[in-house]
Amino acid sequence: MPPIKNLNDVMVGLVLIAISVFALVLAWPLKPGTLDAMGPGFFPRSLAVIEIGFGLAIIAQGMLKEGSPFERWFPRQIFFVLASIGFFAATIDRLGSVVAVMGTVLVSCLARRETRPIEAVLVAAGMAAFVVLVFRVGLGLPLRIWPWGYVY
Repeated sequence: MPPIKNLNDVMVGLVLIAISVFALVLAWPLKPGTLDAMGPGFFPRSLAVIEIGFGLAIIAQGMLKEGSPFERWFPRQIFFVLASIGFFAATIDRLGSVVAVMGTVLVSCLARRETRPIEAVLVAAGMAAFVVLVFRVGLGLPLRIWPWGYVY
């Protein structure tokens, strides 16, 4: 077996393959159908197979091409990024998109100690405005914007 030249790429490829195998296991009971009449399992299985291909390609790249040294993972970043996703899931229905998006950005900014509070607030406000402009104004989706109701 050739030596690993870029451990970061190999680890990312392995994670992609693990996620796609998990998706295949979850999608396996669904009927795939055919190309003419696609079933509910066709798309998840197709994406999982494509993701396995990407994972293998990234692993091959890590075996052949030099890269940066392997970086240590810190629990702080993982915790706050996952917490921001949980915050969004818990607040989008009840508190509206502005509060959910701003809170998600602010919680995820806690993952990095070097983030300045004013930058975090400005990015959060910009993302919230972008979400409202794209999804409510541009696409016309019935999106709860504020906690006190829908804006039509």
